[in-house]
Amino acid sequence: MIANISGRGTPLVVIHGFGVDHRIMLPLEEFAGVSNWQRIYLDLPWTSTATDCGVSTAQDVADGVVAEIRQHLGARPFAVIGNSFGGMISRFVAHEMRGQILGLATLAGVFEADHSARTLPRRHVLHHNPESAASAGAARKDYGELTVVQSDATVAAFTRHVLPGLASADQEVMARVSANYALRHQPEVEHPEPFAAPSLHVFGRQDHVTGYEDGWQLRNHYIRGTYAVLDAAGHNVHLEQPTITEALITDWLARTEAAAR
Repeated sequence: MIANISGRGTPLVVIHGFGVDHRIMLPLEEFAGVSNWQRIYLDLPWTSTATDCGVSTAQDVADGVVAEIRQHLGARPFAVIGNSFGGMISRFVAHEMRGQILGLATLAGVFEADHSARTLPRRHVLHHNPESAASAGAARKDYGELTVVQSDATVAAFTRHVLPGLASADQEVMARVSANYALRHQPEVEHPEPFAAPSLHVFGRQDHVTGYEDGWQLRNHYIRGTYAVLDAAGHNVHLEQPTITEALITDWLARTEAAAR
């Protein structure tokens, strides 16, 4: 599953969301706070670089990620960050491998696997820009479905980081996992002891895909957690609010480094 390894230092495992690939997380490379970390980007089973190994559930994916990390890192301590579906997988990793975990971060993470049970804000585009949206070309529909702030910058970020993964995803693998989208148990229920490592949970205030209320319900479990709900941001929160996201991730990594000393 390892698609790319960048930099040197303490391992930081990076897990992307559903239907895309690791490129949606590559904006991390521009964040100053990652300089002391070795970024290990995973590609999940539906991506163009992966081989269909017969996974049929989200639990299969999660177990495969844990096995991949153990094979690559052994007993080394590491931090993990995940986006959307990758946020759910990251929470699983952090609880299953808690003895090695230095810190956990989620960006627009899935906290409620059942789509119909999620508490969501209504779909609301704050800034319409028809010219920018039109420049997305054939990807305009995909861009428009998730974007809250339409601008040349968000079109460029979507085209560079999101679209390649969307265009190359294996639909058969995605259909199997989508039909069995929930983990066997919620990580925080299976491992109820409060999570004491530094954590960060970033949400988009206008995220109508995963929302933010369901993640907030677990705030007492993450006793060293920073929670941030960013206005003018939807499901691609780190692309629509990159400056604030960078500051939050940089702070989380600094807290994680301090706690590990």
